[in-house]
Amino acid sequence: MTIDRAVLLFAGFLVLLSLALGFYVSPWWYLLNVFVGLNLIQASFTGFCPAAIVFRKLGCPAGVAFK
Repeated sequence: MTIDRAVLLFAGFLVLLSLALGFYVSPWWYLLNVFVGLNLIQASFTGFCPAAIVFRKLGCPAGVAFK
């Protein structure tokens, strides 16, 4: 799995997790969706993604977007 796919998988997982936590635990968990969305937007403009750095250090091969 490349870094690009790992980042997308992680972002999707966090969105679904925050929706479940917001529904079952507290509406404050919806702020995690805001954070993930803003991080995806800034990563699309700047190419900087903290999750990509973590996945690179974990040994994922480089993809097209995050090298």
